[in-house]
Amino acid sequence: MRYCLQCGHEAERKIPPTDNMLRLVCPNCNYIHYENPKVICGSLVVHKDRVLLCRRAIEPQYGLWTIPAGFMENGETMAEGAARECFEEADAVVLNPHLYCIYDLPDIGQIYSIYLTDLKDGAYGVGSESLDCALFSEEDIPWDSLAFEAVRRTLTSYFEDRQQFDTLADFPIHQDMIGKDLSIKRF
Repeated sequence: MRYCLQCGHEAERKIPPTDNMLRLVCPNCNYIHYENPKVICGSLVVHKDRVLLCRRAIEPQYGLWTIPAGFMENGETMAEGAARECFEEADAVVLNPHLYCIYDLPDIGQIYSIYLTDLKDGAYGVGSESLDCALFSEEDIPWDSLAFEAVRRTLTSYFEDRQQFDTLADFPIHQDMIGKDLSIKRF
């Protein structure tokens, strides 16, 4: 971005007074353009010991499998964003969301929030951002065709946790940091 979002004047990179980070600052109106991490909201949707995965119809990672997830929108909570993304990508309604995994991805300025949910009536379809959607048992997960490290870690945690806990509500929250993954095309 070269121009101020407030007044349209050409902006410059500098450290503003009382700050310690290089920012885009407008010399005309002094507006500071902050670039902050984006929040990704997703759902690990469970139905009868199987999990819902979507095969991506968009980049990055076109054709690979993921959980329904995407960018949080203004005016919604993380859980609402996760539910919306699930409906958009898999035509599925989720119930009983519990925060399950939080991943910091500082190299790309993202935070992933993954909710553990139930699938209403076992019903799902295929949304516009998906090539296919399916319920997978643990032994059928396409581990070599997963789109993102956050998905791999979430699934691994889920299959380990279900061996230790009786109900989804008892599962712990997992928190971790994911470094740069060079296999993802957007890096």
